[in-house]
Amino acid sequence: MAKDFSAMEDSNRSSNPSIHAVSDPARRVVLRGGAATALVALLAPMAGCAVSAGTAAASGPRLGFTGIPPGAGDTLVVPEGYVARAIAAWGEPIGIAGNMPAFRFDASNSAAEQAVQMGMHHDGVAFFPLAGSSSHGLIAINHEYTDDGLLHVDGFSAMNAEKVRKSQNAHGLSVYEVRRQGDDWQMVRPSRYARRFTMDTPFTLQGPAAGHPMMRTAADPAGRTVRGTLNNCASSQTPWGTYLSGEENWMGYFGHGDAIDAHQRRWGARKDGAYRWDRFDARFDAAKNPNEPNRFGWVVEVDPMDPSSTPVKRTALGRAAHEGAWVAVTRDGRAVVYSGEDARFEYIYRFVSRDRIAPGGARANRELLDHGVLSVARFDADGRGQWIPLVHGQGPLTAANGFADQGEVLIKARQASDLLGATKMDRPEWLAIDTSSGWVYCTLTNNSQRGGNNRPGVDAANPRANNTMGQIIRWKEDGDFDGAGFRWNHLLLAGDPANARAEARGNIRGDIFGCPDGIGFDPRGVLWIQTDAGASQMNQGEFRNIGNNQMLACDPATGETRRFLTAPTHSEVTGVSFTPDGRTLFISIQHPGETPGGRSDPAEPDKYSNWPDYRPGGRPRSATVVIRKKDGGLIGT
Repeated sequence: MAKDFSAMEDSNRSSNPSIHAVSDPARRVVLRGGAATALVALLAPMAGCAVSAGTAAASGPRLGFTGIPPGAGDTLVVPEGYVARAIAAWGEPIGIAGNMPAFRFDASNSAAEQAVQMGMHHDGVAFFPLAGSSSHGLIAINHEYTDDGLLHVDGFSAMNAEKVRKSQNAHGLSVYEVRRQGDDWQMVRPSRYARRFTMDTPFTLQGPAAGHPMMRTAADPAGRTVRGTLNNCASSQTPWGTYLSGEENWMGYFGHGDAIDAHQRRWGARKDGAYRWDRFDARFDAAKNPNEPNRFGWVVEVDPMDPSSTPVKRTALGRAAHEGAWVAVTRDGRAVVYSGEDARFEYIYRFVSRDRIAPGGARANRELLDHGVLSVARFDADGRGQWIPLVHGQGPLTAANGFADQGEVLIKARQASDLLGATKMDRPEWLAIDTSSGWVYCTLTNNSQRGGNNRPGVDAANPRANNTMGQIIRWKEDGDFDGAGFRWNHLLLAGDPANARAEARGNIRGDIFGCPDGIGFDPRGVLWIQTDAGASQMNQGEFRNIGNNQMLACDPATGETRRFLTAPTHSEVTGVSFTPDGRTLFISIQHPGETPGGRSDPAEPDKYSNWPDYRPGGRPRSATVVIRKKDGGLIGT
C-alpha cells in the first residue's frame, strides 16, 4: 500500500457493533489486557485451524525447495536452483512504436516521456498468455503511487504543473508484451499491445452509480466519463480474460480546504492534498469540484488483449479503498467478486453477478459486473459469518438515513456498511480463492491501533491488540460462492515466537514473517504469501529476526510456511502471477530503498537501496521480477 496515507487508514468512527461487542466478555477482557498465558491459550487451538477440514487433502501439495534464511541486504535472494531477474523497471519504455524514450537516471525525463514509460511502484501483476502460450504473453500491472523525491531532479521543491503532470503520468496501469527466449524473458518492443493508462486516460463509468448526481462535474455533466485512475493496488485476472485493479488510497490526492463535510470526512479527507496536485490541477481541489473524489475508489477493468478498448470503472462493486478484486464462479456460472479495503477498521465485500459468464471473452461480458448484489461481511464469534446486502431500501439503507437510491448506497459504501453492522477488520488486503476446496483467503496486514486510544477492541476475527504482525483469515460459503452465510477460521497469525509481547508471537508453523499482504495460489494449490512491513519496522524491534520483506510458500493442508524469496532493502514484495504451465512466476518489487517517511531525499536517492541496477549515481527502481527454476521445473518443487 502507499506509504503517504497512513493517517487515512483509520477514518471509521462509526458506532456499529463490531463482534468485539458481542463476543464472550471474559475472552475480550483477557485479550485487551494482553495477559501472555491467556493469549497463548487462545492461540493454541487456532494453530489447529491450519489442518481443519475443507482446505486440501492431507496429501496436499508439498514444498519441494529448501527454505532460505531471512534477508537484510540490498539484494533479491531465491533458493538454490532458482534464478530471478528484474525486467520492466520504472522508466523503461513500454513499447509504443516510434515513442520509446530511454529512462534517464538523473530523473530528467519529461512528463510526456513518463506517459509512455513504465510507471512507478509496481504492484499487482498478471500474465495473459497469447494463444495459450506459457512463453509469450502480456503483462498487465498497476503503479500504486510515486516517490517524488526520486521522480523529480529536485523532489518536492518548487512544485509546478509540469512536475504534477509527470507524477500523474507515473501513476496508473501498464500493459506490455513479454516473450521467453531460451531461459530468459524479455520485453517485446515495439508491441501493438503496449498501453499506458494515466490520469489523462478516459475511463467509462458503468453500473448503478454511473450518471448519478454525485458523479457529475462541470467537465463531465453526464457523470459517465472519468479522466484517469490512481493509487491502483493489487490485481487479478477474470475468467473472461480481463484485468481488475482497485483504486486504493485515492482520497489523499485531493485538497478539501477548511470545509470538509461528513461524507468526505468518513473517507479520510484532508485540508491539503499529499501530492500538491490540488495546487496545479483544479480537478483535485475538492473545494471547487466537490464531486470529483466520488469518481475514484472503484474497481477498474481493462481488456489487455484489445488495445482499442476503453477501460471501465465498475460502480456495482462499490466504492472503497479497494485492494483489488478477485473472481470466483458459482456452479451455475455466475461471477462472484471478493474485495477488501486496505484501511484500519474497514470491511470485506462480495459481489454476486445477476447474469452468468457468457462465452466469448471480454466483449461478451462487457456488462457482467454492472448487475448484481454487493454485500459486506460480518464475522461472528462462533466461527460463523453472514453476507449483508447493500441494497437500497433494505434495513437502514433508506433516504431518511442519507441514501436516496442504489447509486448513493454504492458511492457511500463505507457509511452503508457502518449502518449494517459489518465487522471492522485489520486492513484486509489481497484475497486468494482455492477453487478446489471453496475456501477464500484474505490477508489482514496489521492494525497497531486496535484496542487503544478509544479504537475498537479485539474480536474473534481480529484477536490481537496493537496488532503489528497481521493474520490470514479464511472462510467457506454455505453451499456455493453465493451462499448467504459462511464458516471461518484463521490459517495463521503472523509473528515471531521469540518476541516478548504475546500479541506479536503468532502461531506460524515454519518460517516466520510479519505483515502478510499479497497472496495467490499456484497451479498446484500452494498458497504464496508476500509481506509488506514498513521501512521503520524491518530488522528491528519485534521484526529483528524477520529481516527484509519476503515471499513464502504455504501448504494449506498443513499450514507449513517456507521462505522462498527475500527482497532488497526497504522494498515490498507484491504481485503473484504464474504462466499456465507453472514454470515461470512473475512478481513485483515495489519501492526499494523506501525511507521511513516514504519520500526520498533527491540529494541522496540511493541512500538505502540502488536495486536493481546498482549504477553509481543511480536510483532504486521498482520492477517486475521473473523467477524460473534452472532445470525448467515447476516453481516450488
